Amino acid sequence: MRPMIRAVGGVATAVALVVGTAAFADAQLVAERTPGSIGWAPCAGVPDVECGSLRLPVDWAKPGGGKFGMAVARRTATDQAHRIGVLVVNPGGPGGSGVEFAEFAPEYFSPEVLARFDIVGFDPRGVGASLPAVCSADLLQSRPSSHLASQRDFNQYLAYTRTLNADCRQRSGPVYDHADTLAVVDDVDALRVALGEKKISYYGVSYGTLLGQQYAERYGRNLRAMVIDSNMDHTSDAERFTTVSAATAEDSLREFAKWCDRAASCALHGKNVLKEWDKLLARADRGQVIDSVDPNHHLSVDEITSTAFSAFYGPQWTELADWLVSLRTTPRPVAYAAGDSVPTPFAAVFCQDWSFRPLTYRDYVGLDRAANQVAPHMRGSALATLGVLGCAGVPDPANNPQRKLDIRAAPQILMLNSLHDPATSYDWAVNVHRQTRNTTTLLTYDGWGHGAYNKSSCVMSTTDAYLTTLRTPRDGTHCPAVEPSPSTAQKRTAAVAPTRPLPVGPVPGLPGWGI
Repeated sequence: MRPMIRAVGGVATAVALVVGTAAFADAQLVAERTPGSIGWAPCAGVPDVECGSLRLPVDWAKPGGGKFGMAVARRTATDQAHRIGVLVVNPGGPGGSGVEFAEFAPEYFSPEVLARFDIVGFDPRGVGASLPAVCSADLLQSRPSSHLASQRDFNQYLAYTRTLNADCRQRSGPVYDHADTLAVVDDVDALRVALGEKKISYYGVSYGTLLGQQYAERYGRNLRAMVIDSNMDHTSDAERFTTVSAATAEDSLREFAKWCDRAASCALHGKNVLKEWDKLLARADRGQVIDSVDPNHHLSVDEITSTAFSAFYGPQWTELADWLVSLRTTPRPVAYAAGDSVPTPFAAVFCQDWSFRPLTYRDYVGLDRAANQVAPHMRGSALATLGVLGCAGVPDPANNPQRKLDIRAAPQILMLNSLHDPATSYDWAVNVHRQTRNTTTLLTYDGWGHGAYNKSSCVMSTTDAYLTTLRTPRDGTHCPAVEPSPSTAQKRTAAVAPTRPLPVGPVPGLPGWGI
């Protein structure tokens, strides 16, 4: 982890010395690593958006070493006469494409934001068109069950993750070991320089909030405004990450059940949804849940719970209820040819941002038991299993291990979070806000789903007002919940891969899905 400027005593001369030294160091750094320009051209298939590439160091500690091309896209402001500047966007994941986010920004952002800002997205290192991290399809499809019953099971899983990690590193090249969020923080500031902007505004959702938090910590003076939506909490250890993830997934299932109780349109209306859910999972345990699309395929508990978890992102409650009743649209695992490489950025990023390394079966059992205690119906969290158990066998140390935030020089930052977010718990947002109370304002959406910005007109208009005028709402402001429906929820089907608009949700049957 790179050194940070720490607090200095209260005398003015000491403060001036620190500021002056930091400015000199920054000037030297910029002189050593000023990025080249971006050659813009119309994006393939989206001619009203410009695409380009920016050459950046693979390892910022060795800026004269190997380089990679970071893919960038820019959608220029529709009202150039009243253009405010650049809004850099990141859709999370880790693994979401910022290039696609910029290309399809009109499906996500309001006309007001599109009018006043150039929307600039990028594929983070290891993702999309930016030297993507890839792994063997054969290995990914041979992943053992994450339900471990003995030390022998754990040892086999550990051996698998070590083999997979070595394969991914060999196929991906040197960027695999330098895909952590702190490296992307430096990439974003290099992007700012290449764009010719003294300051940028930023919108990051889901995993993109970690990038925003750490950019504000390191380069806060280069920010005009920042919105971080559906927040990660980088102070979480493995136990807290697991239990909080499980609790928020369980909360989303219970909220779905409450909706079915009050909505006649729910296919499970009039039934005890949690009881029916538990019966379904029990049948899956016995291998008795059959896919009506493929009668030879028996649905696993993981397939059912991860499909529901994906539906909670919208939330897509109507579609989820229909699916649970019929099971006719179960996603089939994607078939890959032998020897194929599959883009799999999650572990390359996540396992360098978090020092989660369960070493024994006892470690696993403790985490699994804690998750099941708080989430007896969801049986823990598929997200936590991927994030924690998936890092077993990855070499230590992590490049960017979890720690407390220390934001000192940033403008006021607007935090958004849904009260019933399935993936990034409201508790995480509260804890991040507690650490940064002098520099963040928390706006709570009292409803459901992941990514609060476009869940209600209240959230959207308040956020737009902040971005355009820099006026933050009163800290602790709440926007009322808006009852989801097929016409107002994001246009994604619960049982298939999510489509735009972003953020990206989990995709059952596909490797490498993320937050």
